[in-house]
Amino acid sequence: MGCGCSKLSVCCWGSEITEPVLETHSVENEEKNELDLPAFHEYTVEQLRTATSGFAVENIVSEHGEKAPNVVYKGKLENQRRIAVKRFNRSAWPDARQFLEEARAVGQLRNIRLTNLLGCCCEGDERLLVAEYMPNDTLAKHLFHWETQPMKWAMRLRVALYLAQALEYCTSKGRALYHDLNAYRIVFDDDGNPRLSCFGMMKNSRDGKSYSTNLAFTPPEYLRTGRVTAESVMYSFGTLLLDLLSGKHIPPSHALDLIRDRNLQMLTDSCLEGQFSNDEGTELVRLASRCLQYEPRERPNPKSLVAALVPLQKDTEVASHVLMGIPHGAAAIPNLSPLGEACVRKDLTAIHEILESIGYKDDEGAATELSFQMWTNQMQETLNSKKKGDVAFHHKDFRAAIECYTQFIDVGTMVSPTVFARRSLSYVMSDMPQEALNDASQAQVISPVWHIALYLQAAALFVLERDDEAQVALKEGCVLESKKNATA
Repeated sequence: MGCGCSKLSVCCWGSEITEPVLETHSVENEEKNELDLPAFHEYTVEQLRTATSGFAVENIVSEHGEKAPNVVYKGKLENQRRIAVKRFNRSAWPDARQFLEEARAVGQLRNIRLTNLLGCCCEGDERLLVAEYMPNDTLAKHLFHWETQPMKWAMRLRVALYLAQALEYCTSKGRALYHDLNAYRIVFDDDGNPRLSCFGMMKNSRDGKSYSTNLAFTPPEYLRTGRVTAESVMYSFGTLLLDLLSGKHIPPSHALDLIRDRNLQMLTDSCLEGQFSNDEGTELVRLASRCLQYEPRERPNPKSLVAALVPLQKDTEVASHVLMGIPHGAAAIPNLSPLGEACVRKDLTAIHEILESIGYKDDEGAATELSFQMWTNQMQETLNSKKKGDVAFHHKDFRAAIECYTQFIDVGTMVSPTVFARRSLSYVMSDMPQEALNDASQAQVISPVWHIALYLQAAALFVLERDDEAQVALKEGCVLESKKNATA
């Protein structure tokens, strides 16, 4: 592979990564108009508690679940925007001002290659970050723990390029430092495109640890000084290139030994056989080797990495979700249940019949387990208002149903997701789709894994002609329903 040097050195791989003939462009302004994102916002704990259904265990998406020191939840804001909420442990970020300053700085970044930071919460000893939600798992899952198919070579090259472009953008904005860059920090959006998590751009609070991974993957200068530099990020990028090449998390020292011994075959993923030429593999190894140079100054910068990775790209006309084998759009929804199909058709009569047949069995006793208060006159009136609402709902007198259910809900003694679901459909039937959406969302807050709440959100969104959001809600409802049926 190239020259006959016995040691890995700059001379072996060339002192410069030369600019390719193919013209490259900065990702800074790419698809800028497609980033329909709000300005950075400071949320209250109560808003985020509502968005995550009370920080429900069912909404945890971080790797180690509740046991992780900092837990990430999926959630949904009142405007239906899906979010990821990172909740730090109580001892993190004791300095509230430092946390806010850091979050606001990261929140100024807006780029298609990042999971952008939408806001934060700094209330009492609570420290939370709010980012865009990415529904299609991490690079680690697709690369190391794949279930259906290994990641294709063309997609691995795209991941490398998009990640380099993300780092180039961050560097151009004065945010060159990234803490603990690894395969869990790269997540895939609705379209199957890889994005770099914004969480790694935050300084790591009081413990000062910038690397949580095994020391074997830590930049050598970090072991000496305990400080992260822009060059340290390039070292971590090199380890990610090795991950993409091998399909395994190989310690850099072992990989470099294989490279020195010209053992490229041992380094490459056997699942990739026939997908790339020896020259392509050699070039990726060359880039990884340069990133893993012992001396930080001998490593490339993000701009030169982008320039080197652009000409390696393959199947550029093929969408990422196709390369990844991720169902997309209407295809993302498997066989729909009768309720799901009724939502797609906007068949409100069919939805009404299904809700009638289900009754209150999904409330898990929430509407019937009453305290001593049930014997008071007020409680008896409350129960009567629900019964009257049910009678009106049955006879399709939806205006009366809304009035009766509202009386029941306003008392607030009992919480019933089914009542919110029934009032939601009553609102749709009464040409009040926004109120219907609010009620369906409230039903999900009360019962985070209740599929019917998602289906009713989809129905309201279809009526509001917000079809993309409706498809997402429909898909989520279908997933929840499948899980419920599997455990039934």
